Amino acid sequence: MIDDLPYRQVGEPVPGRIVCVADHSSNFVPADVPLGIPVELLDTHIAVDLGVEGVADRLARRHAIPAHIATVSRLVCDLHRREDEEAVVPFSSDGHTIPGNIGADIEKRLERFHRPYHDAMAKWLDAARPELIVALHSFTPALETSDEERPWEVALLYNQDDTAALQAIRLFEEEGLAVGNNQPYSGKQLNATMDRHAEAHGRPYLTIEIRQDLLATEAGQARWAALVADIANRTALALKGG
Repeated sequence: MIDDLPYRQVGEPVPGRIVCVADHSSNFVPADVPLGIPVELLDTHIAVDLGVEGVADRLARRHAIPAHIATVSRLVCDLHRREDEEAVVPFSSDGHTIPGNIGADIEKRLERFHRPYHDAMAKWLDAARPELIVALHSFTPALETSDEERPWEVALLYNQDDTAALQAIRLFEEEGLAVGNNQPYSGKQLNATMDRHAEAHGRPYLTIEIRQDLLATEAGQARWAALVADIANRTALALKGG
């Protein structure tokens, strides 16, 4: 965390253009928040959307898509949950108990992490007036607690507004990719950040989930940053009738 803030912002938004947000991009746990889990779990999907930080940074630095990037692990405070959801400070994740979160002061976590993150994002987006928001996530190829197959390479999630998502699904499919439509999660249930900052304001958005093994190397992150930037720009153009 920089200056004890739960986010960092890379790049300067150009009003009316594309921006990126990354809620699950960090596995950082402050020293005064003991989670009581083996340290190796911090390098797995339960703590962080693996590879997303590298993609978001590249979008901002190389593709002119500024980014609002989380700097604290979802196990400390899940920034992609509503304040009133139990999972905002998770007691368990994919079969792993998080002992340090049981009995934790939820209000203190919200005040320290969740509210500053979203308040800053709201001001950033108000100033940016974006034509499109890219909400970036990654998903594990296999859960420890499920035999569900996850064959998609990339997926688009949405709640009520599917306009941009359906356009991007078509564009990703034209790249020869296996594309999930509201899979492996549904934006009807898991869309907190875009519900709040996009749909509630009539802002077009793409919630993009990339399979984590495709982001395991810097080359993979660079490839996907370029691809996401291209699809986002083409989607924004299509939304304008171009």
